[in-house]
Amino acid sequence: MNEVQLEVAKAYPNDSGRGIARLDPDTLLHLKLSPGDIIEIEGGKTTAAKVWRADRQDWNTDTVRIDGFTRQNADVSIGERVTIRKADAKKADKLVLAPPEEASVQFGSDAAGMVKRQILKRPVVERDIVPVMSSTNHPFMRSPGQAIPLIAVETKPDGVALVTEDTDVELREEPISGFEKTGGGITYEDIGGLTNEIQRVREMVELPMKHPQIFKKLGIEPPQGVLLHGPPGTGKTLLARAVANETSASFFSIAGPEIISKYYGESEQQLREIFEDAKEESPSIIFIDELDSIAPKREDVTGEVERRVVAQLLTMMDGLEARGQVIVIAATNRVDSVDPALRRPGRFDREIEIGVPDEEGRKEILQIHTRGMPLSDDVNLDDLADDTHGFVGADIEALTKEAAMKALRRYLPEIDLDREDIPPSLIDRMVVKNDDFGGALGEVEPSAMREVLVEIPKVTWEDVGGLEDPKQKVKESVEWPLTTPEKFVRMGIEPPKGVLLYGPPGTGKTLIAKAVANETNANFISVRGPQLLSKWVGESEKAIRQTFRKARQVSPTIIFFDELDALAPARGQDMGNNVSERVVNQLLTELDGLEDAGNVMVIAATNRPDMIDPALIRSGRFDRLVLIGQPEEKGREQILDIHTQESPLAPDVSLREIAEITDGYVGSDLESICREAAIEALREDGDAKEIEMRHFRKAMESVRPTITEDLMQYYEQIQDQFKGGAREGLSPDTRDGRLGFQ
Repeated sequence: MNEVQLEVAKAYPNDSGRGIARLDPDTLLHLKLSPGDIIEIEGGKTTAAKVWRADRQDWNTDTVRIDGFTRQNADVSIGERVTIRKADAKKADKLVLAPPEEASVQFGSDAAGMVKRQILKRPVVERDIVPVMSSTNHPFMRSPGQAIPLIAVETKPDGVALVTEDTDVELREEPISGFEKTGGGITYEDIGGLTNEIQRVREMVELPMKHPQIFKKLGIEPPQGVLLHGPPGTGKTLLARAVANETSASFFSIAGPEIISKYYGESEQQLREIFEDAKEESPSIIFIDELDSIAPKREDVTGEVERRVVAQLLTMMDGLEARGQVIVIAATNRVDSVDPALRRPGRFDREIEIGVPDEEGRKEILQIHTRGMPLSDDVNLDDLADDTHGFVGADIEALTKEAAMKALRRYLPEIDLDREDIPPSLIDRMVVKNDDFGGALGEVEPSAMREVLVEIPKVTWEDVGGLEDPKQKVKESVEWPLTTPEKFVRMGIEPPKGVLLYGPPGTGKTLIAKAVANETNANFISVRGPQLLSKWVGESEKAIRQTFRKARQVSPTIIFFDELDALAPARGQDMGNNVSERVVNQLLTELDGLEDAGNVMVIAATNRPDMIDPALIRSGRFDRLVLIGQPEEKGREQILDIHTQESPLAPDVSLREIAEITDGYVGSDLESICREAAIEALREDGDAKEIEMRHFRKAMESVRPTITEDLMQYYEQIQDQFKGGAREGLSPDTRDGRLGFQ
């Protein structure tokens, strides 16, 4: 008999509940199988599955990918070996299905036919769990996209039976005993983007439970506790539930605040009871959600109860009594608030960070949440994964729900809500389109960015007139590192940390920052200098720290500091309280400190570069200093063109001529001229249909140019000093009112 031994791996997200086993082409050849054939899988028990080809990345790896239900039917877990051979499948004459013990199910009239349609051509072995997907018009609702486990009580003939059109499928309502653990819960297939984290948790939890002898042989104690930490919504609780389900251990869940009681000693009593129950039913897992709420730092809390609960937890986890095969998993998103005594080996041995998923992880999560969704052909999950920087699992779930709701709104006019049943033809027609996801993206924002998110204005490089040289410099410094980081890796250099845009007011510094944020598709956090300053000691620095921390969590991110001179003036000149000095120090350490900045770029804008602390303007902090000066004639024409795109201009209007005579005018002045000219035309005639050249000439009389010779000289002098490296202080007479600064 031809057979092979392979290692079990988790199924692809879309295969969950379909009874499919994925094998690589070599194995298929060796076993003389072609896709669609039936194989027997022998682990602790024997089951059958339909075989399909694995994706290219799994070739030559000696693995078989099967989902949680098939693993349970074969009584194996991920990483164990199973024997696979071609099955001798017979057509099933009769199949009897019943729900497991814990489920009470009422079947509708056509339930048997519905189930039969779903499991057609699927192999079934007696005592197998057969997952049936619930759908919107299902006779027994659970929640759409969730599989309902039914158990094959009887198959005729015995052995591997194939469900065909002729099979008589019978459903029994009375539950069948002996099946407390059915794969109705969360399996590893329901978790996307946490491959390494799952692997580490399994080493900690599954190995000691299934193979305690390994640890005995090595002469070490198995780990006692795992602390999962990371931003909210990344899947910490989900991971704990999946582990409990996959290890078939008893599962005890403690929601932090539930055990706190007003009576003396009762909270500790409840904790003790949970640990005792877990010990009796071992192997078991105790899961503590929101650990920071029941085990905060003892020196920081005023209440007596929390201290006693922490002490009780410490003794339960590492006391005089042996705990047996009880593993404690805890989750928190405020790991720094947890009592330090818990965070030592022997209590929580391993701390695993469950972070924000990367692009590949986001795609996997999208596949999981769109598993039961009728997607139209124009939906591209790769593009969606690319557009969702900083989204955690919970955000992506919200995004798919929102997209489905948008699709539903399209069909609502056709649905008569007063009628009980919706015509099946309409239900079959429903699809979720790419535009639905596009609309949902506008409404769902990454949860970690809620407090600091700014709506990026839709400004593109086309909206920035002139300024070719500065635009190029900003693209090289900001866009390249975020969109094509491999260029920098190839050249063996670090991308610049920050870009300082300086120049006269109104030249378009903020506009360039908006354009670059939009073009790179990064998250954008805008910080206006003065808003961070607070009268409370330490608050301003904390605000900067938090801004950078948020940015790192949801990178790639651009942080934009407008009016940097207000936030970081030169130190040593502030005679009053030294808030600004502390702020400058905090900024310096964030920009060039011990912590790795990750994919975070900093852009700052100022029109008083001489006032900024010199320590900020050195390589490794603001590496690139870009002067955004007055636009040349061609640039002025482009700016005028941008601002008059939607204006009805008379044939005699020559933008080139206006550009020639507007020397010294910057972008904001030219915008004012266009506005004034339109108002001038309306002032002359309320029903005016177009703006003529004379209106522009009149407007230029009332708008004066920002740039004077002295002002440009001042910026050029600064530019020369920046180029020369060491920056000398400007002479006092260049800082007075004649420069247009008051």
